[in-house]
Amino acid sequence: MLYSAAMSVDGFIAGPGGDMSWLTPYLGANPTADGLVDRIGALLIGNRTYGGDDPNRGTDHEGPFGGAWSGPQFVLSHAAVPSPPPGTTFLDDLDTAVAAAKAAAGERYVNILGADVARQCLRAGVLDEILVFIAPVLLGDGVRLLDWAGGTNVRLERMSVDQAPLATGLWFRVLG
Repeated sequence: MLYSAAMSVDGFIAGPGGDMSWLTPYLGANPTADGLVDRIGALLIGNRTYGGDDPNRGTDHEGPFGGAWSGPQFVLSHAAVPSPPPGTTFLDDLDTAVAAAKAAAGERYVNILGADVARQCLRAGVLDEILVFIAPVLLGDGVRLLDWAGGTNVRLERMSVDQAPLATGLWFRVLG
């Protein structure tokens, strides 16, 4: 399972209130991000991320990965959704959601979208890799890449570093 996110230099993946408009100037061609979509078999998404701010809303690039994603989505939520969109399943239990997403993904990645779901997966020991695209901006406040009350010390092994014109990609393996 892979957690991927764009992040400011000061560690925020969303601005105050989940605002994603900060990201718009940093969207563009990125070989690592562009190649990632084909390696994903399913998305595991937090409810706030699923219903949150999309910097591409109202354009042809709306949706996960700038509209390039098409496939099964599993949303971790305690709120019941009577008729979800096709290809989207709402589940209220992490273990069930992870199992369903892994089954749908097959040999490809389950890509996690949302800081809270990523933290839950890390705590459960099911997060394998982290890919973060660091944009050259300071936000000062918002949603952190990982927020863990009391702190933690999770060892990571760097797998790759990619520099693109608008963001630097750092890919890590989670060691524990």
